[in-house]
Amino acid sequence: MTDLSEKTRIAFEHMAVPTELRERALYDLERWLFDDQFTGARPQLNHLQETGRQDQLFDAFFQKIPFGTSGRRGPVGFGTNRFNPFTLGTSIKGHCDFLLGTTGDTSPTVVIAYDVRSFHDLRKIYNPELPNPLLGMLSEDFARIAAGIYAANGIKVWLADIAKNGYVTTPELSFSIRELGASGGLNISASHNHPDDNGAKIYNGEGAQAVAPQDQELADCVDGAGEVREMPWDEAVGSGMINSIPPEIHTRYIQVNLDSTLHPKARCAKVAFTPLHGTGRTSVEQTLQKAGFEIQCLPLQKSPDGTFPTIPFHCANPEVPESMNLVTRFAREGGFDLALATDPDADRLGMTVPGSGRDWVFLDGNQIGLLLAAYLLDNSPVEAREELYCITTTVTSSLLGRLVRSRGARCVDHLPTGFKYIAAVLKSIDESGNYQGTFHASPEGFLLGTEESHGYLVTGSVRDKDAAGASLLLAELAARLKEKGESISSYLDGIYLEIGYAATHTISTVMLGAQGHLNIRSAQDQLRQDPPELIGGRRVEAVFDYSDEQGPGGRLLSDTDRMARNILEFKLSDGARVLARPSGTEPKHKIYAEVPSPALGQEAPIEDLNNQKIETDEVAVKLASDFQGEMLRRIGFELPALAMEISDLVPMESKQDFTGSLLPELVSQLTSGKSAGEMEEWLDKRMEKFGADGRLLVGGAVSAYCRQEALDPVVQESLERLFAVESSTPAEEQD
Repeated sequence: MTDLSEKTRIAFEHMAVPTELRERALYDLERWLFDDQFTGARPQLNHLQETGRQDQLFDAFFQKIPFGTSGRRGPVGFGTNRFNPFTLGTSIKGHCDFLLGTTGDTSPTVVIAYDVRSFHDLRKIYNPELPNPLLGMLSEDFARIAAGIYAANGIKVWLADIAKNGYVTTPELSFSIRELGASGGLNISASHNHPDDNGAKIYNGEGAQAVAPQDQELADCVDGAGEVREMPWDEAVGSGMINSIPPEIHTRYIQVNLDSTLHPKARCAKVAFTPLHGTGRTSVEQTLQKAGFEIQCLPLQKSPDGTFPTIPFHCANPEVPESMNLVTRFAREGGFDLALATDPDADRLGMTVPGSGRDWVFLDGNQIGLLLAAYLLDNSPVEAREELYCITTTVTSSLLGRLVRSRGARCVDHLPTGFKYIAAVLKSIDESGNYQGTFHASPEGFLLGTEESHGYLVTGSVRDKDAAGASLLLAELAARLKEKGESISSYLDGIYLEIGYAATHTISTVMLGAQGHLNIRSAQDQLRQDPPELIGGRRVEAVFDYSDEQGPGGRLLSDTDRMARNILEFKLSDGARVLARPSGTEPKHKIYAEVPSPALGQEAPIEDLNNQKIETDEVAVKLASDFQGEMLRRIGFELPALAMEISDLVPMESKQDFTGSLLPELVSQLTSGKSAGEMEEWLDKRMEKFGADGRLLVGGAVSAYCRQEALDPVVQESLERLFAVESSTPAEEQD
């Protein structure tokens, strides 16, 4: 073991990373190799060392898994930068210290929820032939560990039904904390992340995640957490320290969402629904059923399954259009009026609706938020609208604020990314009747909280995004329109004709590992220090740094506040804008482009609007793509245009590998005389790291490659067959 440690030290020395990171990684790795509490991890860590996987080892130990948006989220695995019982334990011990030492609560209680996740090492990091105590661990298992730690520290726990293995969604957890008068809460979930990920998200007594400076105080407690003790399960249950959440809490949660209805008799819409193998049946499905809608759950995806087996790329995220492919087909073939989907913890909501002919349209988060705001305002008395308000984030489309103000209501629309900031506005208004001393409002005037990443809230009784209430209003809107012989698509077009269209395009640049972490930070720093003068050929007229203490955000309250406000906004000509920020929960850098266009007027032909959409969408895509190229060049990535055709779910390193090595190798292999079976086997092995649906992820790049290159017809046909892409040969040539 000592020899292996020395080999690892030598390997780390050759990595182009700061010295302090190398020393930290080696120190923590050696602790895990020699400390008896980590005995179960040693076989797999030794295997990684022996097989030269030093990059994996370094990434697993170069830092403590970040305590980001009021919690820790990341890959399950061994190491300080992985989610496991040890990193969970320090998080919970820190939360205990926070509750006992800083809140003034002498008898704190917490509510714990968990989702459907189960660790199966789908990324194939570890050796399946060796012992692995993490394999098969459920979110429920982590929840039970957390409950035992709280109990050992004298903190009473309310847990999702311990007898029935029941699930509580993220929004219901928020509601439960408030209803039970708990001091805080915990959700074991990684939301929409890869199945191999998990996390611990901590809530305060408001049922929300803490904002600065309280989140910094919590993070400091977690960072300084001491010895972790866990009360045995049977002892904790027997002593009354762990209890099931009373069933009436769920009944009241459903009723709160039912109370959001505007037209309780409008129920003629047929709804197709999928929980994407998650917890959404306990919220969205039950709410719509009790409201009186005809709702059918997609049979293939109704059962809880933390591997998300039937979802492309295992990506149970309704932000990703492909995640709704099956439910959309189910809805189209079954004559439904809309299709809805929730992510595993049922806080995000996706929707597809009928378009023209048999086509169905995927609506992005900005469009769904716009529909909700319009429906709520259109059904509010004109004379009362000046008291109504919506709350949103700065990366959400400015079209929302334009709509709200055009209807005579108000909008808080400059918040950092994250629903906790929407909840903080609600708390401020609850307590003082204003937000930041200038926005005066009452709790009764709250209409909608929304963010572009498919998060919506329509009731102040919950303090996190909630798919249930939003789904009820969207189904109700579909029913009202159906009664009038109209559709959601036409309703949305009517909004655009009235107030103007705005194209939005988001690009996520995934960069894994320690080097990826450094690259993401470097990219944002360089954009801040030396902003581009042109983006997509348009001059940058102004740059807004949301971390600037002289700006609208005011004084920075903590390091966590600095991270949350790490947003740059570039104002371009004609009202266009591009925003850039690192993700707070995933290893990615995010770019948002928005291009507004003028209102055409209600009398304009729909063809004019369609043309305007196409032209404006193209500009938004170009702005985002050009900005991404500029950002990548600054950190040494020069990718061909072909690589940009690969899904954003694929890390940059894999995009480089596919376009620079794998695709040329494949073309060479196709001329080597191998059989079709041999080619399939070769490609499967070569693309193993891309995952089970890897060929779908790179299909766009293969199509572009076939269009651009003068390939031998046989090679081109083989490529199109291997990746199931449409032929790039014109029909007349095929004939």
